[in-house]
Amino acid sequence: MMNPVNSPSIHVPALPGDLPAVALELGTRFQEHGHELSLVGGPVRDLFLGRPALDLDFTTSASPDQILDVVKGWAEATWDVGRDFGTIALRRGDDQIEITTYRADVYDEDSRKPHVRFGTELPADLARRDFTVNAMAVRLPSGELVDPHGGREDLSAGVLRTPSGPEISFSDDPLRMMRAARFVSQLGFDVAPEEWAAMETMASRIAIVSAERVRDELTKLMLGADPARGIEVLVSTGLASLILPEVAQLRLEVDEHHRHKDVYEHSLTVLRQAIGREAARSDDAAAEASPASATPEAEAGDASSGTENPQPVVGPDLVLRWAALLHDIGKPATRRFEGGGSVTFRHHEAVGAKLARKRLRALRYDNDTVKAVARLVELHMRFYGYADAGWSDSAVRRYVTDAGPLLSRLHLLTRSDVTTRNKRKADRLDFAYDDLEQRIADLTAKEELDSIRPDLNGKEIMDELGIAPGPLVGRAYSYLLERRLDRGPVERDAAVAELRAWWAEQPEAQDN
Repeated sequence: MMNPVNSPSIHVPALPGDLPAVALELGTRFQEHGHELSLVGGPVRDLFLGRPALDLDFTTSASPDQILDVVKGWAEATWDVGRDFGTIALRRGDDQIEITTYRADVYDEDSRKPHVRFGTELPADLARRDFTVNAMAVRLPSGELVDPHGGREDLSAGVLRTPSGPEISFSDDPLRMMRAARFVSQLGFDVAPEEWAAMETMASRIAIVSAERVRDELTKLMLGADPARGIEVLVSTGLASLILPEVAQLRLEVDEHHRHKDVYEHSLTVLRQAIGREAARSDDAAAEASPASATPEAEAGDASSGTENPQPVVGPDLVLRWAALLHDIGKPATRRFEGGGSVTFRHHEAVGAKLARKRLRALRYDNDTVKAVARLVELHMRFYGYADAGWSDSAVRRYVTDAGPLLSRLHLLTRSDVTTRNKRKADRLDFAYDDLEQRIADLTAKEELDSIRPDLNGKEIMDELGIAPGPLVGRAYSYLLERRLDRGPVERDAAVAELRAWWAEQPEAQDN
């Protein structure tokens, strides 16, 4: 299957933008010591595109020991943990720099980890890189562009091609197939036809890549400018069937709420709409946000939701984006054909939450991210009961408490889940959610919903019942919390009466 989306051409100058002063200074030092040094890879590509080069990567004819000798007294700190791979990391001022000796690696069939061999020529080093747009270098300090594989032309055309044949490149390092999808998301490029065909043929090679490496590429893809396009590459080439099978399986389902789209297309639309609702970052490095910055600080289910002054969901938000993509993955397992040709997916949100939790854990995501995404998937259908019949104050309190710190994300996910072309229906759902948010704001102002607790705390429960710390206190606390959610706050005497009435029915009360 060919990549169906054609990127607009990009104007690329004959030479990259202004080179960082630190790069020219470093190039002069290496030249004075008799070594070659070039800025290489992503920083060169980004300079052509007018994007900030956040990390500077260099390649050199010098050995690791020689690199350390050149930067001695110039670098403020150095790290040689990558010495075996020819890489020395260093810092000067605010600049983080990596310098790697020319390499000419050899790969085994059953591993993406190369046998490192140091090279002697820059062109040979460039030939081993993933894509032509990343296989350009600028010699320093002269500023000469070295582009043996036509990277500048491919950059202008917005096309991803491998410097060597794709079969060789993807066999050497199958993760490069995922990088192609990631660059589609981040940069808006297309995959060249030959590379696309090779990805379809060689998708199974991704099995030799560790879950952690796959996770890291997926995270970068999901935090890109258009992750839906990146997901389409993974699904259409067959890669998703191996790393995100639940998403690939959505193509076979028909969504009864959105008959004009299957569940897969609906999920991509929800993802795009959720991204459109994210608040913009104020800094230029938004696209490079780390996964850690996108995860919730508290576990899902925490009672502290901050609803009095809801915080905007600042993009790119990893949790919201994963929840939007995975929110309907429970539908294949719950599809039922009813009379009259209708199709139902009852309780797909509960099934989907379990599947999302299992998949993200298999990808080695951290516990906070796994719990938050699964919780949002579980809660994404809760609102429809409100839209159909309205809720009591008790139901609104439970909605807020169950969402906890995820409430702002749940607002965006629920609104993004409306993809119907029926304007009257869309307007009705939008109005209903406006009303729900106003109800939440009103109750918050009245009852401090962002810090709902029982009317008695643990110590008061123990004092009133004369019991010691333990599970029994937890049971009493949970009972009072349920009562608090049902009827709102009461005076202390009323809460004590409720506690004693509950206690009278407990078997432990008979033993005291």
